Amino acid sequence: MTDTAPAAARPTALVTGATRGIGRAIALDLGRTHHVLVGGRTAAAVDELVAELPSAAPFVGDLGAGDVPALPGRLDVLVHSAGVEQGTRIADTSREVWEQVFATNVFAVAELTRLALPALRAARGIVVPINSGSGFTAGPGGGVYAASKFALRAFADALREEERANGVRVSSVHPGRTDSDMQRALTEKLGEDYDTAYYLAPEDVAAAVRTVVDLPERGTIESLAIRPTRKR
Repeated sequence: MTDTAPAAARPTALVTGATRGIGRAIALDLGRTHHVLVGGRTAAAVDELVAELPSAAPFVGDLGAGDVPALPGRLDVLVHSAGVEQGTRIADTSREVWEQVFATNVFAVAELTRLALPALRAARGIVVPINSGSGFTAGPGGGVYAASKFALRAFADALREEERANGVRVSSVHPGRTDSDMQRALTEKLGEDYDTAYYLAPEDVAAAVRTVVDLPERGTIESLAIRPTRKR
C-alpha cells in the first residue's frame, strides 16, 4: 500500500547508492511510505528516480570523496547502500585500491552517520548498513571487499551500543549474491557463469530492509542475513 500523505507528514528516509541495484529497490519500496532523499553521485540519475517517487528529493554528492550534502533536522531512516567492489588477490592489490574501497564502504558511512546522528536522535531513527555475506567470511581474491565489510560490521556493532540510550537503532543487513551490476562484474572477475536462478533479486533485499524498518521501536533486528535459496 502506498501512503499518499504529503512530504511533511511522512517519515524521512535517506538511501545512499539509490540510483541502481539494491539501493534503487530499497528507495522504491520505502517510497511507498516515506519521503525519500535519493542519494547518488550523478544528478541526472538521481533526478530520474526522484521523479518516479511519490515524495522525494535529491541528495547528490560523492560521499567517498567527503562530499556530503546538507542533512534535514529530522531523519527517521538512514540506509547505507552505496558500495564498491575492487581488488584481486592481496599480493596483486595496491594500497590505492584498498584506500578507494575503504573510502566508500567504510569512511563515507562513518562520516555520513556522524553528521546525521543529531537528526537520527531527534527522530529516534534507524541506521541500516547494507553489508554482505562477505562481512562474515572471506575467500581468495575477495580480501579487499571482505575486509571493508568486516569493518562495516564492526562499525555497526559499536554504533548500536553507543546510540542505544539515545533511541537510535542499528540493523546490519547481509545479502548474499544479488542480481546487480556489481554482481555481474564480480562474476566476470571470478570467471563464473551469470545465472540469476542462483541469485536474490534486489527487491528481496528491499523486503528485508522493510522488515527491519517496520519493526516497532521497542525491538531491533541487529543483524539479518538473506541468502539465495538455491545453491550451485
